[in-house]
Amino acid sequence: MDAREQLRRFLEQRRDAGVRELILDDLTVDEVMRLVGAMNTGGSDSPGPEPRPGRETPRVVPPGADAPERTPAAEPDPSAPTDWRSALRAAGAEPGGSRPEKPTAPPASQPEPPQTTSLDNVPSGIVVGAAGSELFGGPMSHLNTLDELAAAVASCTRCPLYRTATNPVPGEGNPQARLMCVGEAPGATEDATGRPFVGQAGQLLDRILSAINLSRNDVFICNVLKHRPPQNRNPLPDEVRACSPYLVRQIELIRPRVILALGTFAAQTLLNTKDSIGKLRGRVHRYHGVPLVVTYHPAALLLSPASNGPTWNDVQLAQRPLDRANGL
Repeated sequence: MDAREQLRRFLEQRRDAGVRELILDDLTVDEVMRLVGAMNTGGSDSPGPEPRPGRETPRVVPPGADAPERTPAAEPDPSAPTDWRSALRAAGAEPGGSRPEKPTAPPASQPEPPQTTSLDNVPSGIVVGAAGSELFGGPMSHLNTLDELAAAVASCTRCPLYRTATNPVPGEGNPQARLMCVGEAPGATEDATGRPFVGQAGQLLDRILSAINLSRNDVFICNVLKHRPPQNRNPLPDEVRACSPYLVRQIELIRPRVILALGTFAAQTLLNTKDSIGKLRGRVHRYHGVPLVVTYHPAALLLSPASNGPTWNDVQLAQRPLDRANGL
């Protein structure tokens, strides 16, 4: 199988599995496929299918004309890339040319030197709500503690997810946390234990936090959805609307100094936007006055370890307002 076909199949598998974005220079799956000519979208500017190696290109011969000599099938180029990442680079899928390799997050035993807390050169992002105002005054305003909120989640029937979930996963951590991590929805391990981010993605999140000298006991970790969607499918709009009041009330009760939104759904829900995660990263947004930084979901990093560097940059960005709030 040639590299282009391997890339096409990989991207189709990821799209069929519900992956909306791949961390490939902030391009979406469809954009990558169009860029390398692996998908015909049917538009006038869309590239048509290319002949596959090993097959002849048919030629039309007018009646009465001598048939031209048959061109033998081209042999595969031994120097052609054999993996999809190399094929992507060979197809010119790196906008702006080659990029310097970004450093990965340092181990917890060797933390990076403290970064400057200045936000002067950081682009401003989306602003949701006004600073100092009550975040939510609806049906959850009577929940005065996180324990009360967890009990309400346990008996919640606002959407059908409670019927298929094993356990509710309201969230856990420090009720006075300065940093609040918000993900998408519980997975299989979280559903079985009733705790957020305890699977492989959770272990990676622990390492990310340790790189800025924080542990799970220092932060509060939760998801937009409090029950697991069947088969880990993407959250539905009605489910997000039903569960969002719990998340908003958690933010109101905790009053974190910084929110770290993990992944597309968390970022889009909190910022009320349809912008892709590539457009939302690298800026400090404001959620009712609370600085909010967007980064990739740890589960995406397990599929694309090359994105550890960008994630480390995001975490450092979140650390700036956190350090400033701590007087550093």
